[in-house]
Amino acid sequence: MEPLSVGLVGCGNISERYLDADGTFDAFELVACADLDEDLARATADEHGIEALPTDELLADESLEAVVNLTPPHAHAQVITDALEAGNHVYTEKPFATTVEDAADIVATAAEEGLLVGSAPDTFLGAGLQTARQVIDEGRIGETVGATAHWTSPGHERWHPNPDLYYQEGGGPLFDMGPYYVTALVFLLGSATRVAGSVSRPHDTRTIGSEPRKGEEIDVEVPTHEAGLVDFANGATADLLMSFDVEASTLPSPAFEIYGTEATLALPDPNHFEGPVRIRSDGDDEWETVPLTHDYTAGRGAGVADLAYAVRGDWDHRTSGDLASHVLEIMSAIRTSSAESAFETVDSDPGRPTPLPASFPDVDL
Repeated sequence: MEPLSVGLVGCGNISERYLDADGTFDAFELVACADLDEDLARATADEHGIEALPTDELLADESLEAVVNLTPPHAHAQVITDALEAGNHVYTEKPFATTVEDAADIVATAAEEGLLVGSAPDTFLGAGLQTARQVIDEGRIGETVGATAHWTSPGHERWHPNPDLYYQEGGGPLFDMGPYYVTALVFLLGSATRVAGSVSRPHDTRTIGSEPRKGEEIDVEVPTHEAGLVDFANGATADLLMSFDVEASTLPSPAFEIYGTEATLALPDPNHFEGPVRIRSDGDDEWETVPLTHDYTAGRGAGVADLAYAVRGDWDHRTSGDLASHVLEIMSAIRTSSAESAFETVDSDPGRPTPLPASFPDVDL
């Protein structure tokens, strides 16, 4: 298979993970990068032996087939749309967009242009969650009943040098960390049907605790403590808690489990590609660690490879725009439910993404 020729837009911290992944996969090749900070783009290009281009030139470059979008969340919809209209397939970092309407427009534009659009997180393609899916599909926990997904912290301003985007449109703990958990739940349980939520914003400002901006106050525009109940079409119900307002807790973070009629499945951290998968029923003396059934644990880039395989051959596109739109609709519904004091119906239905071959990324198309 000929590698997909890819350009990268946005040379911030996360870009290094994608550029390093280039050597892991034969399915794609990163050949160019762009950033509003042209000096940063040139430095990134020099370090990785690729070409630095202005964003508009990168999008218009006919030698490129796809774009990886690593811009801040508020810019996602525009950059993705520009890339699609220039004839590029797109893979974007999460969240897919900041509104359900923008996400729908992106999916429609991709269909009109005959292109594929995909989105992070791709961590559910890792060995940990793929193993958990096989345990469920084999019936080892019985019928799925419910799930718990909790991630809490005091806030990213404690450690991040530029935490502003986490407190602006497209940010907040639900839109930042929620995609890992909600995407994993949809992969494991299937589509959601309705949501109830309650969210709050205890502080109007946050004080940066890390250099070089230590002591600077930033505005908080989004909820920072977000809880939800999600009903799935298969009958299971999940409770979510995502927070930047928890100073300490006796609970582990993350706390991520699925409950079945026969056993409980303790899931790995969905922010990673590996991690232990454990199962226990009422009659067991201790938790059983399940041997990993899949190979991939190497980190970011799996979603770009997934897109490349789907472009090149007969391959289910698992990190699809349809899945990302559904995840965004669920998260948005939690906030809407809180504002309106009512359950919100989830209209989209992407279904459960199919499991990966155990040998991924070594596959034959």
